[in-house]
Formats: sequence, structure tokens, C-alpha cells
Amino acid sequence: MNPSPIPASHADGPLPLIAVTMGDGAGIGPEVVVPALLDQATLRRCRPVAIGDAARLRQAARLRDLDCEIVPVSGPEEAEFTPGRINVIDLDLLPADLPWGRLSAVAGDAAYQYVRVAAELAMSGAVQGICTAPLNKEALHAGGHLFPGHTELLAHLTGVDEVSMMLATPTVKVIHVTTHIGLIDAVNRIEPGLVERTVRRGHEAMVRAGNPNPVIGVCGINPHAGENGLFGYGEEEEKIVPALEVLRADGIDARGPLPADTAFFLAGRGDYDLIVAMYHDQGHGPVKVLGLEAGVNLTVGLPVIRTSVDHGTAFDIAGTGKADAGSMIEALRQAAEMSSASAR
Repeated sequence: MNPSPIPASHADGPLPLIAVTMGDGAGIGPEVVVPALLDQATLRRCRPVAIGDAARLRQAARLRDLDCEIVPVSGPEEAEFTPGRINVIDLDLLPADLPWGRLSAVAGDAAYQYVRVAAELAMSGAVQGICTAPLNKEALHAGGHLFPGHTELLAHLTGVDEVSMMLATPTVKVIHVTTHIGLIDAVNRIEPGLVERTVRRGHEAMVRAGNPNPVIGVCGINPHAGENGLFGYGEEEEKIVPALEVLRADGIDARGPLPADTAFFLAGRGDYDLIVAMYHDQGHGPVKVLGLEAGVNLTVGLPVIRTSVDHGTAFDIAGTGKADAGSMIEALRQAAEMSSASAR
């Protein structure tokens, strides 16, 4: 007797189709993708289709002692959603004996190809969102693809000049003005236009996720947000304050510049819906302390929804079956919710 199909729609319309990339096949990506795509709550929210290597996903399922059927399909239109079945667009790029937990140029190139196919599907309208398992930047580069990470890669593949990284946990959400550049370069790059565009992207994402009037806290650059010129050289007044004046004039509730330590404390107790960090570690550090296990990475400003886990490839535990799939499940939840909201 065949298992009953999982409902493909809900009261608001069809469940969104989400392309789920396998990430670096030498890391924990396959091990978190398999349980996330079998999760019953996931399948009530969306119709996920993996993009990766079917053989590697089967290896991951055996590692985790999960009884499932991993079925290659040529595209989302062929996917069938029944309990215990995982649909995968099988690019068949990895050797059968690829070692777990070791840097591999082959795996780095394959991770790129998975994302490329997902972007093509999203841009054609075949899927409504993308959810990505982690890739390894060094492996990506070794495979010939010189991008700092998923954010910049997806911007390139979708033809977008500028996007922002947003990290979301149950406790706090943060969007970054700058990300994968050195600290000195980050300070030099920050200017009122970039700050304004970043806050607007964050505001739009919050509205799309169902918060029509988000309260946004904007961090300063220097300790104590410069403390009236005591620290730094007036960067807050030069680079941030003009942007906030424009934003507030447009009705966006953006407050600051705030000392970063105070901003995250207040966000943690619920005073702010979104924090704007000026550089990578200013935002990543507090988020990972406040909620790494359930953290999700969103790329904001793309023409498609994209979410990802907020952890790396974890080579140290890859191939052991110990990886926690919680962040992958949460990333799929947010991809489904934001894809559904954007379609309404």
C-alpha cells in the first residue's frame, strides 16, 4: 500500500516549492538536509526539493539510521510528496569515496553548481524560495569560484548589485551593513547611502514577514557609538546620522546610533525587532551567543527568498551522524513563511 500524499496546499493556496541545496558534500550539509526534508512540520509548510547528489544523501541517511526513499527527479514538476520520500535533482558530481570532513575542490565546485541550479529554478519561477545548507569558502575557492560566500554568490547569479545578510534567531534579528571584508575596509565602505539602503532592506523584510511597523535599532561604529566624539573621529555623525534622518522622515522607525552592546541587550529583552550592525562580527557574535542552534541566515534584497542555516560545514563532526538539524528545519520554516507571504 502506497503512503498517502502530503497535502500540497493550505487555506492560503499552494504550499511554496523550496529548492534546498545540499551544501558542501564533505561537510554536514547532507546530514542536516535529510532529516529536515523528512520533518513532518516542514512538509506541512512547504514542498522541498533537494538539489545535490542522491548517492551522498543516501549515505547521510544511513549514517543517521533514517529509513527513507531518495528519488531523483529532473525538476520540481516531477516531485511527489509522500511520507518518507525525498525528491532530489541529482547532479551526480561527487565521487562515491569522497571523504567526510576534508577540504575538497570537487565538493567546493559541486556546492557552487547546486546553488547555480537553485538560482536558475527560482529566477524562472519553478520554485518560490531557496534554502541552503552550508558550503565551505576555501573549498569553493579551490573549486574555481571566487566568492566570499553564499550571499555574494547568489547576488551574482541573480544579477543583483547589492544585498544584505540578515541573521534571525527566536531572540533577535540583525542585518549587516557590511559583511565579508576586513574591519578597516568596512569602516571605509560605510556611508549614509549604504546605511539607508540596508535599513530599508531590513524594514521591507520585516514587513514581508508580517511585522508592518518594526522598531529598528541602528548600531554605531565606535565603542559607545562614539560618545559625542570621545571615541573615533565622528564616524557616527558623518556616516550614520544622515541616513537615519532620511529614514525617519519616510516613516521608518530607525533609532540610533546606539552602542552595540546596549542595542543587543535591549533587543534581547524585546525592545527592538531588528538590529542593524555595521560590520560582520558586531552582528554575528551576539546572535551566535543568543541563539545559534535555531539561527537562520537570510539574504535580503534578492528577487527570490533565500534562507540558510547559521552554521558552517563542521568538518570536525561530518560523517558521524551527530549534526543537529534544528537550524536547517528553522531555515526551511522561514523560507516557507516568507515565500508564502511574498506570493500573497
